[in-house]
Amino acid sequence: MAAVLLGTLALWLAAPAQAQVLSTRIWPAKDYTRVTLESKSEIKFSVFVVKNPERLVVDLEGVELGPALAELDGKVATGDPYIEKLRVARNRPGVVRLVLDLKTEVKPQVFTLKPIADYGHRLVLDLYPLVAPDPLAVLIEADGKLPRPQAAEAPAPMPMKPKVARFATIVIDPGHGGEDPGALGRLGSREKDITLTVARRLKALIDAEPDMRAVLTRDGDYYLALEARVDKARRVKADLFVSVHADAFIRPHARGSSVFALSTRRATSEAARWLAKKENEADLVGGVNLDVKDRYLAQTLLDLSQTATIDYSLRLGKAVLGELGQVNTLHKAQVEQASFAVLKSPDVPSILVETAFISNPEEEKRLNDDAYQDQLARAILAGIKRYLARHPPRPQTPVALNQ
Repeated sequence: MAAVLLGTLALWLAAPAQAQVLSTRIWPAKDYTRVTLESKSEIKFSVFVVKNPERLVVDLEGVELGPALAELDGKVATGDPYIEKLRVARNRPGVVRLVLDLKTEVKPQVFTLKPIADYGHRLVLDLYPLVAPDPLAVLIEADGKLPRPQAAEAPAPMPMKPKVARFATIVIDPGHGGEDPGALGRLGSREKDITLTVARRLKALIDAEPDMRAVLTRDGDYYLALEARVDKARRVKADLFVSVHADAFIRPHARGSSVFALSTRRATSEAARWLAKKENEADLVGGVNLDVKDRYLAQTLLDLSQTATIDYSLRLGKAVLGELGQVNTLHKAQVEQASFAVLKSPDVPSILVETAFISNPEEEKRLNDDAYQDQLARAILAGIKRYLARHPPRPQTPVALNQ
């Protein structure tokens, strides 16, 4: 009897511990839907697709069917563009199966992420449309539904504003999103929420201008890789790229608005260097499948056109910074430069606006105020208009079909 008990105990001790899923999240968006399973240890998995009807099946090996997995099916939003419903159950001993009933055929990417920041091990399922929508076609279609600018009946008073040959396309990039909340304020504010709200306000103001159109890189709470943000700007043939942030610094008394342009050499201050490092790590926090990541960003620094683009970025930054100084203290009196990955488009003047420091309790309160958010958006718009008055859009960019 003793030998049998010892043998049973030995087998129990030798059996691998089951991984426990601690939390689950679903981030639906037009661009893609992300499903995330977070656990204490790495999850082994296998994936296959079933046709007619479309389903994605994920088998989780050595995983305990706990509350976090059991409640996953209830997290599918009615308006999710890709997932109809989701089922979770034990498939066989030691294996839990996830079945995603899909609304359409998708191009799935499934990968794991190692622990970083406040996250443990993550298994990520990204469901992309089989044919990605062309953002330029979407912009042109939306452009056609807007009223045409009316020609002025009388010449504008001096000083004369240079005539804009076509609509200027401004890409607005709300920083962070989804899995990546960005900086967190002491009062509980999340940078990703502040940036999206300010970006939406800025878009509405730009769209109200007769000769300007705005495009958001994201218009919801989901993560978008830094490279994808730059790519979207280039695909819509943007004239300008404005990334909106409300970051933090290691010292809570840091305050004021800042504007950054790209530097291919060194940062112009300690804060610029620190912020660039933190922002460039966003892909690790948000979670990107590096195995399929396009590498063109690494080559853009070799493009000779980027030298001229940085010069124009500095001019744009100076115009915007001057306007921000009318509504908030400036952290630095000049445009700073740092190697932000999101600013590395070789042919689109790009700036990163730090609206204020969310790590400063006083500024955090202002960032949550509707009137202050509107002031920030109007200041950025005024800076953009000042820049465009001196540097009208390039006529060869084909986004003026209504003219």
